[in-house]
Amino acid sequence: MKFLPHDYQKYAIEYIKSHPITALFLDMGLGKTVTTLTAIRDLMYDTFKVRRVLVVAPLRVARDTWPEEIRKWDHLKDLTYSVVVGIVAERRRALQKEADIYIVNRENLAWLYQNSRLDFDMVVLDELSSFKNAKSKRFKAMKAMRPEVKRIVGLTGTPSGNGLMDLWAEFRLLDMGERLGQYISQYRSLYFKPDKRNGMVVFSYKPLPGAEEVIYHQIADITVSMKANDYLEMPELVSVAKEVTLSEKEKKRYDELKKSLVLELPGGEVTAANAASLTMKLSQMANGAIYTDDKNVVGIHNRKLDALEDLVESANGQPVLVAYWFKHDKDRIQKRMEARELKEPQDFADWNAGKISVALIHPASAGHGLNLQQGGSILIWFGLTWSLELYQQTNARLWRQGQQSRTVIIQHIVAKGTIDERILKVLEHKDGTQAALIDAVKADLGMTEPGNGGIL
Repeated sequence: MKFLPHDYQKYAIEYIKSHPITALFLDMGLGKTVTTLTAIRDLMYDTFKVRRVLVVAPLRVARDTWPEEIRKWDHLKDLTYSVVVGIVAERRRALQKEADIYIVNRENLAWLYQNSRLDFDMVVLDELSSFKNAKSKRFKAMKAMRPEVKRIVGLTGTPSGNGLMDLWAEFRLLDMGERLGQYISQYRSLYFKPDKRNGMVVFSYKPLPGAEEVIYHQIADITVSMKANDYLEMPELVSVAKEVTLSEKEKKRYDELKKSLVLELPGGEVTAANAASLTMKLSQMANGAIYTDDKNVVGIHNRKLDALEDLVESANGQPVLVAYWFKHDKDRIQKRMEARELKEPQDFADWNAGKISVALIHPASAGHGLNLQQGGSILIWFGLTWSLELYQQTNARLWRQGQQSRTVIIQHIVAKGTIDERILKVLEHKDGTQAALIDAVKADLGMTEPGNGGIL
């Protein structure tokens, strides 16, 4: 296929070629992969500035998307590649293969660093946001490799899904600490102040006034940021909430279980350490069932299942994609109706071919590099995810360039009077910060601020 780049793609290609360090924040659907590959091809075969490239990506994207893009475009036919995934023996064979580009999944980056004798003069970090944890093995491996790398590109559509704090680790790998500091403590003290705390223990931080503008100014010389709406003719996006109301008996059971969570809290305080666990339990209850300590499933209500059934029926035969979070949600949905989970390449192909009427997908597997826009235009969130990044990525599987329908509908099934309402509000305000999570959990549990009496 002949590649006819948009103007914004031409700009991004030239930017990568002229900047040894590039942070490319391209929105979902803007063609990050082909843009980067085109720049690599030019650097390798036109200007001879690059000899060997390492691409680090999520597993499915490394295994499928990058090779598919190289094979797809005529102008990339000269590029050779080797996919370094699978068992150890398969990875070793892939490394022994002579190639221009070596593509590894991010989980194997530490292994690659320890076992590869290859030197890479250019590295592409596909989904830079997955390097936001400075304590992770992948971060440490990349940090160790970075001084030997002459050129580096970080790609993502969501650079700070959980707030500005994420940016430090990402840019520490890109510029080795030149712009946002060598150490997280330095970055934190310059741009943030303690937010939630208990005595000397700080649970979260919030940006100082004007910090966001200063941070963006610091990284501006190596960063390109583009939004899909500015460059593509996107379909209309309609986002609606379908409320379900629990019966008096069901609400009473929800409240009783919620109260028991409060009693389990050490010192009656919601902290960063336990907020994630709490919101998970509250979300399970809102969805209609909860896991016990011994992994049994206790049913609370079927209101969301009833609502889902109504929504599928009202789609009048149009394919429906349903996002679920907990395994018991998937199991309960499949007991109620015929629904096929999208996991394997054939599942995705069948969905896009219009062979599946109700498809189930988990947000964690619905992210980067997955195109589902040909199969339908209706997405129903059975249960909400706290992760702003996963939420946006999942929505973008349908709401993207190439969508056949003029309108994409995102339905959220929300249990009234539960944590659902608070999570949706946070997502709508595009606030993925830890502080927002803690506040949402506290509010749903009916708790005051620490030091004001604890539990209401």
